[in-house]
Order: sequence, then C-alpha cells, then structure tokens
Amino acid sequence: MHRLPLRRRDTILFQGMRTMKLAKAALAATLVSASLIGGLSSLAAQEASSAPRRPTLTVTGEGRATAIPDMARFSTGVVSDGKTAREALDANSMAVAEMIAALKGAGIEARDIATSGFSVQPQYAPPKKDSTEPPRVTGYQVQNTVSVRLRDLARLGDLLDKMVTSGANQIGGIAFDIAEPAKLEDKARVAAVEDARHQAELIALASGVRLVRIVTVTGNGGVRPMGRAMAAPMLMKADSVSVEAGEAEIQASVSVTYEIEPR
Repeated sequence: MHRLPLRRRDTILFQGMRTMKLAKAALAATLVSASLIGGLSSLAAQEASSAPRRPTLTVTGEGRATAIPDMARFSTGVVSDGKTAREALDANSMAVAEMIAALKGAGIEARDIATSGFSVQPQYAPPKKDSTEPPRVTGYQVQNTVSVRLRDLARLGDLLDKMVTSGANQIGGIAFDIAEPAKLEDKARVAAVEDARHQAELIALASGVRLVRIVTVTGNGGVRPMGRAMAAPMLMKADSVSVEAGEAEIQASVSVTYEIEPR
C-alpha cells in the first residue's frame, strides 16, 4: 500500500481541521445574526402594538338617486262562480285562456306571464237567525290570478283596458320599477360616500380635530323600494285606463370610520 510521507499527511490533516473550524464559526455567526434580527423584529412589533392608537370617528352617509320608471308589474285574473265546482272551473278556465291569449296578442312574452294564485272555494248560504243547522253550500267560486311584467311602460294603460275587455274582473298590485337599476345604484352609493365625508368634516371641525385617514368603509348596498301600488278601481275610466308612473327612488348607505387627531 502506498503511504504519503509523514510531513505531507500531517499538513493535509491540519488543513482539514482548520476548514471544519472555519465552517463551524461561520454557522455560529449566521445563527447569532438570525437570532439578533428576529429579536429586533419582535421588539419592533411589540413597540408598534404598544404604541397608542389614534381615536376614531364613525359616520353613516346616505345617498339617493331617482329616475322615471320604465317597466311595470301587475296582477290580473278571473273570479268565476258556479253551482258545482266543475261548472265554476270550466267557466274560469275558459275566461283565463282568453285573458292570457289577449296578453300574448298584445306582445307580452310567455316568460313575463306567471300564475300567481289559484283557488276553489265553496260558497255558503247566510245562516238563519237562531238556526242550529250546519252551513249549507250554495255553490263554488274559482279564482285564477296571473302576474304580468310589462317592459314597455307606455303600453300599460292600453293593456289594462284589454284585460277588462278580454274578461278579467280582477286587476291590482300595480307597481313601477326600473329595468336596469345598476347605474342608478352606483349613483346612490357615490352620493352616500360623499355624504359620509361631508358629515365627518363637519363633526371634525366642530370638535377641533383633524381627519387623518380612513380606517374602514362598510357599504350597505342599494335599497330598491317597491314601486307605488294602486288599486284597479281607482284607475278605471269609462273609455280607457289612466296611469301615472311617478318617480322611482333608489337608496344606499355607507359607514366610514376615520382616524382623528387634535388640530
């Protein structure tokens, strides 16, 4: 076996031990540096958390936006009477079929017509005074109601007139709405934020403080109130139906919290 000279072997062993010592020293220095950095970061976080926070001011702003309605919803139907339930139902079914045909003939799409109520009820004779007899059935009444959505508001008066002509003897729940309210809702939200800012500035000025920055903003969304509802008898005229849509309003609110500090 070939052996290195003694002096060269000692030199190699010495260099290896020196390299190991240098590596251990470098590792120890790295660990100390990391520990120091971590300690400083933890100390900074503790100081930040223990720093006094500024007081806050919370206000709620409200915004409104209005527009002329461009669509309407209403209910229409037929009430039929008969001596038997079958007789009342047959008469009602025929009248409702004519009413729906009139709706579709007026250009109302099938997706805008939906059955909203159906009932069959017995009708009783009025009880005689001091009578102990059970109520006596004198006939039956069938009621069938559909809800209608009209996308062209200018045609509402004529459509209501056609409903009565086609056999409908019930019309009600007329409500006006906006087909695409998104832009109106955005306008109401912007107005709500502006109102909140205005209130905060007034309160800060009166209180002798200054608004620093916004901490939180919470939007409560848009609120779309139901359109005005009118009973059909109030609308009916001898020759046509008079309709006034009025104005639709959309509301929005927002809560804003500000950090404040003395002036």
